[in-house]
Amino acid sequence: MSRQPLPLGAMIAILWITVTIAGIARAQTAPTSTESEQEKLERDFTDPLSTLPQVVVRDSYTPANYGTGVETNQFLIRPLIPRIPPRTFLPFTQLIRPTFQLVTVPSSGGGTRTEFGDLPVFDIAVLPWPDRKKTGLLFGVGPTFVFPTTTSKSAGQGAWQVGPALGAIYAGIPGLLAGFIVQNPVSFAYTSPHRPPQNTLQFQPVFALHLWEKWYLRSAEANWIMGWHRHSPTLLPLSLGLGRTFVHRGLPPMSFFVTGQWMLYRQFATIAPQATINFGLTMAFPQFRDFWGR
Repeated sequence: MSRQPLPLGAMIAILWITVTIAGIARAQTAPTSTESEQEKLERDFTDPLSTLPQVVVRDSYTPANYGTGVETNQFLIRPLIPRIPPRTFLPFTQLIRPTFQLVTVPSSGGGTRTEFGDLPVFDIAVLPWPDRKKTGLLFGVGPTFVFPTTTSKSAGQGAWQVGPALGAIYAGIPGLLAGFIVQNPVSFAYTSPHRPPQNTLQFQPVFALHLWEKWYLRSAEANWIMGWHRHSPTLLPLSLGLGRTFVHRGLPPMSFFVTGQWMLYRQFATIAPQATINFGLTMAFPQFRDFWGR
């Protein structure tokens, strides 16, 4: 067992909490309760329960890892596809989010290798209650899946998995969004008899705070992991960074963001990221709302 808290990470955690409280105070004392176009975009670009069709392209570079001296990387493409009634099977807004990954991981012979990773997908139904306009709260439930699409044993878990997913978002204060997505995929079939069973709780905190003009503070890249099996890894990273929205005639609305990520706590993880830099671009396609929606 290894426990490696980072003093820098602890300071970032304190900063994150302080900025959150400051943001709530700032928003509550604002002279108006209406959101600007930029603030709505910042919310939609961070909100995993948004009905704005969009694609996230992100590269996560990890120059320092626990347990190995090599540098690792994750490149992902993550579309968010909303289906709005009456184009859904149930009378709820449906959100489908697959994540396509290309990962650079340590190889058994030394150095690294780049392979396709597993394909996680969640399919969440956004609940119509409570009334978001009155409470600022939004909830979603549905299944989550993991498909073993990896092209290397070291790049994925080699297991077919399914489990529950739950999302909760609060956006009742202009310029502020906070919430989470929690998933728990459980394995039921394997690509090899030597693959271990999987049962992992995954918690993704999300946070956005409007700063000024087109700039906003964001934290949405960290994924907390806790395995339910004995001696399964537990990882608690924290991310924090800046984003900027861009709206230009003839181009889709987009946002660029850069965030730093630090491992606050790890247990039973022989190899784990220590510090990561995330570079991302989110592009929205509001014209597809009519195609996938009403």
